[in-house]
Amino acid sequence: MSNPNGVAFYIPGVLLFVAGCLKLPPVWRNPKDELLRSVCMLLFVAAGVFAVAAVPSIAAINRISGLPNFAAPVVYAILTAFSGSNLVLIIRWSSGPEEAEQAARRSRRCNLATITVITTLFTLFALGNAPVERLVDLDTFYVNTPYIREMIVLYLVAHTTAAVMMTVLCTRWARVVHGPLRAGLVLIVTGYVLNLVYDALKFTAIGARWTGRNLDHLSWPVAPPIAAVSALLIGIGFVLPLLSQRLMNIVSPWLRYYQLQPAWRELRVATQHSINLASGLWTPIEVRVCQLESDIYDGILTVHPCLDPEVRAASLREALKTARTDEDAHAVADAAALAHAIVMWTRKTPRQSSAHEQTDDGPLLVSAGGVAGLVRLSKALSKSPIVRATREAAVLESSNR
Repeated sequence: MSNPNGVAFYIPGVLLFVAGCLKLPPVWRNPKDELLRSVCMLLFVAAGVFAVAAVPSIAAINRISGLPNFAAPVVYAILTAFSGSNLVLIIRWSSGPEEAEQAARRSRRCNLATITVITTLFTLFALGNAPVERLVDLDTFYVNTPYIREMIVLYLVAHTTAAVMMTVLCTRWARVVHGPLRAGLVLIVTGYVLNLVYDALKFTAIGARWTGRNLDHLSWPVAPPIAAVSALLIGIGFVLPLLSQRLMNIVSPWLRYYQLQPAWRELRVATQHSINLASGLWTPIEVRVCQLESDIYDGILTVHPCLDPEVRAASLREALKTARTDEDAHAVADAAALAHAIVMWTRKTPRQSSAHEQTDDGPLLVSAGGVAGLVRLSKALSKSPIVRATREAAVLESSNR
């Protein structure tokens, strides 16, 4: 509110509004996704906070309504709705499927409390008398006016209560999660800590008026910029994990495509039966990854008769000495056995006994059964010194035959 032309409020408001509009198509496609609806609502409410809290907007609301200070309950109502929508979103977001019913009950109570507070704000404003327009200092100017005083205090109490609840909920949740979600929660907590600072400044200025002192500068111009930064941090905090997830959905197939390349190159000489799915530059990355995996499995199947359990066992013993996890050690052992088998297959010297020894025990390679295992196998094929040594030994062995 300290910005006379409102630019400092309108720019982030427009950005949040655009972000909300971008969420409308997914909401339209998934109308039953309550979390997505809550995020979309939050973005629009946050945009509304910035739109109505700017000084030009406050003056416009007063002028259009014909009431000198009608913008006050409007701004308070939107800020209350913003706090309520945050609580509903965090309740739904942090609840698992088994807690869906409990989360729905809590959300309904939160919505009911928000509606009750907003209704009471407008009722108190209607009962009070605020004839002198105050664009930036209504809180302290009317702090001793009946009903208007109660309206101001009710808003601040509701705002503080929501801030405390959000800080506690998000802090507790941030302790057990990681990655972008945790970063988003940290931003939300930071925003609500600033909210508490804003409330403390407002209460201090109001309390000073009640005791005959004047600390109006704490209410304005100090407090409003803090509230603006707070709302922006909270909005970004909620959007960040969703954007990160969307980005990961785009990046992950390309990353997997890159990670599987070593295994594909190693087995390319043995790939004979794979169907060609990726036939051009415009082939979707998902199809390319599917093609790569198909080629790799086809190559493994081709060289399978040459897999030697003894080579794998010896490589596993070596890998267990240096590997960080058992999964990594098994991936190295599988990669070594596979590299050995490829050399034997290309030199046309298959170990005929190996295929028979595997019949009762199942597949010799244990790392190739899933996406993560296949990636570990590919990484080991290109980077493990054990695999490199095994491959070189196999070349030497086949050359001496």
